This record gives sequence, structure tokens and C-alpha cells, in this order.
Amino acid sequence: MTSRTALHDLGVAQLATELRERRVSAVEAAQHFLARARQHQNLGAFVALNEDATLAQARSADEHLAKGSGGALEGVPLAHKDIFVTRDFPTTAGSRMLAGYQSPFDATVVTRLAAAGAVTLGKLNCDEFAMGSANENSAVAPIGFDAPAPVRNPWAADRIPGGSSGGSAVAVAARLAPAVTGTDTGGSIRQPASFCGITGIKPTYGRASRYGMVAFASSLDQAGPMARSAEDCALLLSAMCGPDPDRDSTSLDLPCEDFSRSLNDSIDGLRIGIPAEFFGEGLAPGVRAAVDGALKEYEKLGAKLVPISLPRTELSIPVYYIIAPAEASSNLSRFDGVKFGHRAKDYGDLLDMYKKTRAEGFGDEVKRRIMIGAYVLSHGYYDAYYLQAQKIRRMIADDFQNAFKDCDLIAGPVAPTVAWKLGEHGSDPLADYLADIFTLPASLAGLPGMSVPAGFGEGGMPVGLQLIGNYFQEARLLNAAHRLQQATDFHLRSPL
Repeated sequence: MTSRTALHDLGVAQLATELRERRVSAVEAAQHFLARARQHQNLGAFVALNEDATLAQARSADEHLAKGSGGALEGVPLAHKDIFVTRDFPTTAGSRMLAGYQSPFDATVVTRLAAAGAVTLGKLNCDEFAMGSANENSAVAPIGFDAPAPVRNPWAADRIPGGSSGGSAVAVAARLAPAVTGTDTGGSIRQPASFCGITGIKPTYGRASRYGMVAFASSLDQAGPMARSAEDCALLLSAMCGPDPDRDSTSLDLPCEDFSRSLNDSIDGLRIGIPAEFFGEGLAPGVRAAVDGALKEYEKLGAKLVPISLPRTELSIPVYYIIAPAEASSNLSRFDGVKFGHRAKDYGDLLDMYKKTRAEGFGDEVKRRIMIGAYVLSHGYYDAYYLQAQKIRRMIADDFQNAFKDCDLIAGPVAPTVAWKLGEHGSDPLADYLADIFTLPASLAGLPGMSVPAGFGEGGMPVGLQLIGNYFQEARLLNAAHRLQQATDFHLRSPL
């Protein structure tokens, strides 16, 4: 181990170098992070560990490293959001419905990271079926807990980490893993990354295979990496992405890319669009100040700020909360107690079994979205709600294309506020929904977007800068983020 820096303070790129140069072994790294996960289990980040499987992977990585044949991530410990199925770890998607489920195969994202040499530490807590903005909707007991518990933000244990990839964000922020996987349906990588002070990127829809990712909303769900820096995210994204046409019909037929290729390019003359709609009423002063500070850094680096408009930003909330529940109601119909997952013990006939199984297995937020989705798809309402929402979705995507005529990237806040207190939104789901207003437009358009640490706002809580690119512009996004991180140190700060 390096004498200067603790293992958990190394990023993915640094740790990969240490492993490759044999200054630390993959087994040592895995043991260190497993111990750290248990040391900080009070945060509720991990829901499953399998030390034997992890160390077996680490020993295999050491063998490859000894032969000089390791992949780009050989021996680097990672953890996966509990929405990706895994053979060696249970997969619950944060739901009672899948309690104890063990998949016979790995998700494509998990397989590709393993092929690059990554070692799996465990599975990370998430909102049930990835439905939530706070990670308070998980129905699974985290490691060290006897009952379900919300994930806690390491910057302030009485605050939420963001959702649905809250466990993933906390694991990176608290240095329980160098990097993790997350999924983003309406902002579930970017928002928790912002709230926990880390970097996360959602690639263009279809870049990463959805095979083996428990489905929420199929036209929106996308996998992406979360890590400390843009450089680390670029390494993971390069391993995760690529075509998977035989197993995922929404996978794009695009070859793998090296997303690190232009990290150090100059951004002199880069046109950054600033949408007026992202800076109106409701934006917390501390968030505004942090975002403005990051934008000033870009100007110092030679970028130009260009005023733009995304006029249908406010419509993204009603559009998303029609389309996503509609797709969820279809996707979650497979959980009926017949083939796998939870089944009610006492029932009279098949229909009774369906009803009782779903009543017992699904949580309140999941039931709410299933009912909304079934309603908007029902006869007599489909044209009035779902079809209209799809038309406006197209218009939102067109707004972005009009904006990109005048700019190369779009920048603004990730969320209107910093992370709120646990339970603060109580039984008001609309308060959570409104927190997604700045992340939903890019998701509806299928555009790549990311969150980059930009400073601190109210209560000393982290604030993320959102960067949105045009289709397939992940390398440009990562370049812009990396240049900002070379000029600032917000991504290096740790709560623990």
C-alpha cells in the first residue's frame, strides 16, 4: 500500500495504478473496503456482502496482475446498485417482492465490468424498484440492520442521500468503494451524486445494456457509473458501454469507446448554454451561488456562457410522471407470485393469490405508481394522458436540439435544493417529484447528463453542477467536468 495515502482515499485511476505496479494486492484492497463497509454500516449503504465471492474474484485478479495480463480495472473493488442481477449476491431491487432472490446470471453491465477486472464488493441500497428521490422507499434491511432503514447522507446523518441510487452515492462519498454502478430513470444518478458531493454520469439512452437490470420504465432506464472524479467515471463508462443486441433490443449498435480520450483537451471557446428556466423561483440561494461559482471557473478556463431557453422544462414533471408509471405498471406485472419472488401464503384462488401477493410485496410508492400507470393506459384515458405526454416528450427533445444550435453543452443546477432532512417530505410524494425538475428533461430526451461537485450550499451540504450534452457527447461532457475538477477540489473533499 502506498505510504502517503490510505487505500480508501485513492480514486479508481490511482488505485488501478497501485495494483498494476504491485504496490498493493487486489486481495488487500478488497479486504480493506469490506472492513470499511462494515465499519460504516450505520449509513445503510450495503444490503448484501459475500466475502468469499469477493476474495475469490480478488485472488483471480492478483493472478492476472502477476502475469501482466489484467484489464483496465483489474483488481479495483466496485459495488453494484441492487437493481442489477448478480449470481454471487442476492438481488432484491429494494423490494419485499424479491426478498431472497438469487439470479442465475449476471447483468451485462456487471459482466462487462468483471471482464475489465473489477472485483465486486457487494450490493447497494436503493429505492424500491428505483422509484424515489430520497432512498427512503427501500423495503430491505441494510447490512447491520434488523429491519428496513433509510440510507443516510455521510455529510449529515439526519439527511437523505438522494435517490434512487442513494446507497451507491453514499458508498463513494463515504469511501466505502472507489466507484459504483447506478441507474438513472429521471435523475437517479445525478441527483444523489449532487446531494453526496460525488461525480456521476448518465450516458445517452441505449449506450449501456439494460439486460439484467430490473426494469422500472424501459424507455428511460439507463445504467451509469458514480465515482469521485470525471476521470474515474470515464474509465468505468468505457468498460460498461457497448452494443448488446442479442439481449437488449434498446441497446445502440455503437462500438465501445474510450471516454478518457479527450479528458485533457482545452475547453477554450466551449459554448456552455445557461437555460433561464433552471434559474428561476424555487432555486435555493446556496445552490445558485455554488453553480454560479462553477460557471465562473469555466469562464476562467476560456468557456463562453450563452443564454438559452428550454421552454417546456416545467412540463417535464407531469410528462415523466405519466410515462414512467405507465411503463412501470406494465413492467411490474411480471411480479405475480407465480414464477419467482414473493408469494402470499394464504389465498383462495389464482386471482386472490395475485392480489394478496402484490399487496404484501409492493411498497406504497410502487403501488401508487402502478395505479397511476394503469389509469393513464386504460381505455378512454390513453389518448388524453399517455399519448399527449409522449407528444410533449418529443417537444422537450426538440427544445434541446434547438438549444444545441447555439451551444455545445448545457449547464445548471442538478436539484433546486440541497439534501433535505430524513422524513421532511413525509407523506407528500409531490415534494419528492418536484425535486427532479432539472434532471427530468434530459432523461425524457434520452440525452447524456452528469453531476459534478460544485461546492456547498445550505447547511454545508454538497451541491452538484449538472452538465447536459447532445447525443453521444459523453467524452465532451467528461472533458468539461475533468477540466473543472483540475481547477477545483470539491470532488476531493470527504465527509468521513
